[in-house]
Amino acid sequence: DDIVIQDNNKDQDDSMYLEEKSNKPGILSYIFSLKEEVGALAKALRLFEDKGINLTHIESRPSRINKHEYEFFISLDSACSKDLDEAIRSLREQISGQVHELTRNKQKDTVPWFPTHIQDLDRFANQILSYGSELDADHPGFKDPVYRARRKEFADIAYNYRHGQPIPRVEYTEEERATWSTVFRELKTLYPTHACHEHNRVFPLLEKYCGYHKDNIPQLEDVSKYLQSCTGFRIRPVAGLLSSRDFLAGLAFRVFHSTQYIRHNSKPMYTPEPDVCHELLGHVPLFADLSFAQFSQEIGLASLGAPDEYIEKLATVYWFTLEFGLCRQGNDLKAYGAGLLSSFGELKYSLTDTPKILPFEPEKTCLQKYPITEFQPVYFVADSFEDAKQKVRRFASIIPRPFFVRYNAYTQSIEVLDSTQQLQNLAESISGEMGILCSALQKME
Repeated sequence: DDIVIQDNNKDQDDSMYLEEKSNKPGILSYIFSLKEEVGALAKALRLFEDKGINLTHIESRPSRINKHEYEFFISLDSACSKDLDEAIRSLREQISGQVHELTRNKQKDTVPWFPTHIQDLDRFANQILSYGSELDADHPGFKDPVYRARRKEFADIAYNYRHGQPIPRVEYTEEERATWSTVFRELKTLYPTHACHEHNRVFPLLEKYCGYHKDNIPQLEDVSKYLQSCTGFRIRPVAGLLSSRDFLAGLAFRVFHSTQYIRHNSKPMYTPEPDVCHELLGHVPLFADLSFAQFSQEIGLASLGAPDEYIEKLATVYWFTLEFGLCRQGNDLKAYGAGLLSSFGELKYSLTDTPKILPFEPEKTCLQKYPITEFQPVYFVADSFEDAKQKVRRFASIIPRPFFVRYNAYTQSIEVLDSTQQLQNLAESISGEMGILCSALQKME
């Protein structure tokens, strides 16, 4: 295969990332450092060449620790050779430093790694697809150095965050608050007629307890604490876009990875990627609803240990539910997807006769193609969050993995149900809960 080389030699760049194009099994990713001297990289790469190991991707950047070194991110195909461990050992000896293995995409007959404790989210929270001031040329803020620098400030906050820490508070600028105000006022006029009942029930509570106001951008820490008191969901700041697998894994722990920056002021009603308006106005209200929170977690739990092709299917189900979902309430259709609830134009459009409306069936929904830069031509309607949750649960049962998983809210960990002892523990837990239910029913009678 051709080697893809990307130079991340930018002053503002603080991370390396890979968008892996290879579909072969056994892809490994490593980071290592080399002194800034002629021929150092060629000598290191020759170790892999001598062992017949195929490199598929290389990135470089100046070291953040030692200004006289460069850091290199490589992806390689371990299926090419049985001598990979020896090559890595030789590399460690040559550079007299650390070689870090970042990712290991498992063979098709094994289960991909997944977090089993909420603190494990720290392991991939910074394996993002974009960072800080890295903006595409067509981004509204691409030519604005002040905006790009501000974006990096927000990205650095998320990059340095670890589970259990309070989310750093941000002093938003007058310009940022003006952008928020424009979006807030426009959307709030549509919510009473276009948003689902659950969203409209929670929104006034967010105004009362979390500082939701046209002249104030709420702080993620305040919102996270409120969500925890309602449903156990919490917010974690993220520096950029995560892979579908990593993002969905967070939902399994009732953790929502949220951006903290705001869209560019030149186009307040448009953003090419999720921003704080999308997160706080679109996603957050429904995470405070118990039924919706359970539905969201079901999608996350279904992703743990799932093969890549099913991750893609679950990501599509997520897209047409949590991002662009409609639900039936009485005789009306209402929006519950965050992509709709944070977009004035598409929220109005989604409830017209123009788009195609189909019933939500995960087995069919997961195959639907969709655009990401224009209004959706197709929307899927759920009868209720409870009905959608049960359908996702049935869909998860067909995912080929040799176990089932359960979230233990007491330990904030994932229990893998793959032994008789685990099943016995679950049965005892259910028995205890049933005892409480029966006692409560007797009291009511």
